Amino acid sequence: MANEYRQGGTGTLIKIAYRNIWRNKRRTFFCFTAVGIAVFFIVIYSSLIGGMIKSIHDLVQVYDLGHVKVVSARYEAENEYMPVQYPVADGKNWKELAASVSGLPGVRAVLPRIAAFATLQESTIKHAILWGLNIEDEMKINSFNLTDRSDGIIEGRYPERDANECAVGSVFAEKSGLKIGDRVPLKTVSAQFSDKIWSPVITGIFHYDYFKFDEQYIVVDFSRLQRLLVLDEGTQQLVVFADDEKLSGALAAEIKSIFGQDNVVTEWRDNFWVAVMEMVTPVYTIIFLVFLIVASFLIINTVTMIIHERIKEIGMMGCLGMTRREIVTVFFFESFFLAAFGALAGVIVGGLLTGIGSNFPVRMGDLYGNTFSDMPLSNSIFFQFSFGKLLYAWLLGVGVATIFTLIPSMKSAFVEPVEALRR
Repeated sequence: MANEYRQGGTGTLIKIAYRNIWRNKRRTFFCFTAVGIAVFFIVIYSSLIGGMIKSIHDLVQVYDLGHVKVVSARYEAENEYMPVQYPVADGKNWKELAASVSGLPGVRAVLPRIAAFATLQESTIKHAILWGLNIEDEMKINSFNLTDRSDGIIEGRYPERDANECAVGSVFAEKSGLKIGDRVPLKTVSAQFSDKIWSPVITGIFHYDYFKFDEQYIVVDFSRLQRLLVLDEGTQQLVVFADDEKLSGALAAEIKSIFGQDNVVTEWRDNFWVAVMEMVTPVYTIIFLVFLIVASFLIINTVTMIIHERIKEIGMMGCLGMTRREIVTVFFFESFFLAAFGALAGVIVGGLLTGIGSNFPVRMGDLYGNTFSDMPLSNSIFFQFSFGKLLYAWLLGVGVATIFTLIPSMKSAFVEPVEALRR
């Protein structure tokens, strides 16, 4: 064996290690299975977490901040109340403001929005949120149902410009017993702090697959709500969409220079939930490491048993001239092959499932109900399949399992040949 090594070098040691793992096929199978299951769960969970993060990013951009949002500083200080008394730039014409931003490089669209609380007068649901949109312009930019990539309307149509019409969510319509053609009597507070009574006709029912909006929001035309709330030509919010979301930071800095200190410019990455998910991502890596460390114990056990069973063989290898480093190398590569093949099996199975699953939504709402209703998370999310995630899982699996088997592998170096042959 030593002479064979001298002729073939490290390649021969690798060949010997590869042959050795098949000497006990049952034990090898168990090692493959342990590492494979751990890596499989890493692939599944990392893809699912990736889908959750993607869902949060999409919802924040579509329903809240766009890529950059501009509001007045006073509005930002009281944003939980959605006050309409503090328009952007002290009520300047929103079209002029939008034009000043649209000329910046990388800007795709600038859209005005208004959100205001309303009290419903003849409904089992007592409170709702009026959401004023330039609907035609919004539809050119956004798909409000991110699951189906559609406008979200399941019955009827959105309200027309300047019309006393509205569209309500599917959950809202079901709970209130309202249908197309019914009126929604409501009261809201204007920018002049006066009560406004309004009774728009329902022309459409939407399903965004986002429980918060499907239950609480009433979509109305922007200009009609603007007039109702006495905002003149102003707007409560300006939402900016960029050509590339990665450039939103630089775009936000340019927009700040336009609007000054009396207005707050927020980039989508500044959202609380986006920041939280970025902070907790390393925690998931720690959880994955725990999976692999537990799985590695089986390989550690296996290598330890192999050394014990082959103690005479190790002694003979030493007597034939193999150095301690060469003996350790053989056992190290045995551990490596056990980890590599097991991790590969986990990656293949996990990759197939996530690849197929990426085309079908996972119904988080069915699994958890409304537990995460305060979190911007769609009722349906998709697995995020990528070869980068598969490579990450494989490298993590092989790396952790191999490193943890170094100690038992090194034990073989301290076996004295003469003592080993006596056993």
